[in-house]
Amino acid sequence: YKTNTFIEPCQTTSLSPNLQMPLPHPKRGKRPKSAEKKVKKKKGVEGSKPAKKLTWTNKQRALVFAARGITFHARHLMNDLKVLMPHAKSDSKLERKEGLYAINEICEMKNCNMSMFFEMRKKLDLFMWLSMVPNGPSARFLVQNVHTMDELRLTGNHLKSSRPLLTFNKAFDEQPHLALIKEMLKQMFATPNMHPKSKPFYDHVLGFTYLDGRIWFRNFQITNQTEGSLVEVGPRFCLWLIKIFSGSFSGNVIYENPNYKSPNQYRTELKIAASHRYKAKAEKNAKKAAVEIIPKEDELDEIFHTITQDELKQAG
Repeated sequence: YKTNTFIEPCQTTSLSPNLQMPLPHPKRGKRPKSAEKKVKKKKGVEGSKPAKKLTWTNKQRALVFAARGITFHARHLMNDLKVLMPHAKSDSKLERKEGLYAINEICEMKNCNMSMFFEMRKKLDLFMWLSMVPNGPSARFLVQNVHTMDELRLTGNHLKSSRPLLTFNKAFDEQPHLALIKEMLKQMFATPNMHPKSKPFYDHVLGFTYLDGRIWFRNFQITNQTEGSLVEVGPRFCLWLIKIFSGSFSGNVIYENPNYKSPNQYRTELKIAASHRYKAKAEKNAKKAAVEIIPKEDELDEIFHTITQDELKQAG
């Protein structure tokens, strides 16, 4: 009978031409493990350890997006921060009818464990949320003194997606709530090592300074490493802490800033101060109008006085 298998000529038997069966392939000899180790030792340099492969282990991802209704100025600031964070992911604007707790579900779908969320009130006041998803904590800030890169047009320039050096002043270590904010900012802005979208260079510095009850953000380019000279790149903004919550966009209030004034309260105080100035000015003008102006008598007025007939009769 004939078989359907392909038989090499070197693997056939000489029993009969009709009964040609395949023979098993001869076993190939394997090199013993000791020999492999010897070969590896010969190839490497004597006394040197094998170099470790650097892998992307810190897989931090941040979701950076905003709610519907923000202005172009706030959107440009958000885009500038995305450029500084190669590990950031974006999403479409959050609808107003959806609550803040829906951000946790969006982060879960995007495989993000951090979130930076921008929202605006009355087209005037910009607020920023920093949250560690899904267990928290989260903090809410009022964003002030915003200046974007296109607005500043500074001379500094650095590589896109390069890793930054984060600097904090001593005030962050003096109070416990500032220490928590420092750790949240470190996890949010620090680019993970060996990230696929990052470049392995340190050519700029992100500075966070706590002064006058606010956190001031600056971005500088390192122009000379030996001298330590810096040139500002941008953007600039200021964060005023409002509250810290135990959960992600929810939970108990861990800390509340006693010195915080809402923008509405600040605007009402300005209006009241302006009304007081107006009232004081109106009272001053009323006092001036109430005073009767008595003209002074001039001795030379009688020189040009003409005597009338009535005055003669009265004198006679």
